[in-house]
Amino acid sequence: QLQLVESGGGLVQSGGSLRLSCAASGFNLDYYTIGWFRQAPGKEREGVACVSRRSDHTNYADSVKGRFTISRDNAKNMVYLQMNSLKPEDTAIYYCAAIYGYYDCLGFVKYGYKDWGQGTQVTVSS
Repeated sequence: QLQLVESGGGLVQSGGSLRLSCAASGFNLDYYTIGWFRQAPGKEREGVACVSRRSDHTNYADSVKGRFTISRDNAKNMVYLQMNSLKPEDTAIYYCAAIYGYYDCLGFVKYGYKDWGQGTQVTVSS
């Protein structure tokens, strides 16, 4: 059974860092493009970052560019989101999502992701 499990969330002060992990099981991550999304209370879900199958393409929301870095280790079936210089407005539940196939991440927010993790809470205090 295909499963994505996020971890690494927590409470951090403004300006701090966290690294989120997304562990895939039940399938070979090699064949999937991965996106990170977040949803804050009362707000719509927002696309944060995307990485293509071979890591040759990445894309980021304008709000996180220069602060967040997405990466993957296909051998370990893992995807990561390094988050630096965190701000209170980064507070949200963060989800990873997978879509089968090669995508260049340019329009990653609109891809038809079929598999989602349960999310991990990130809270940034001011």
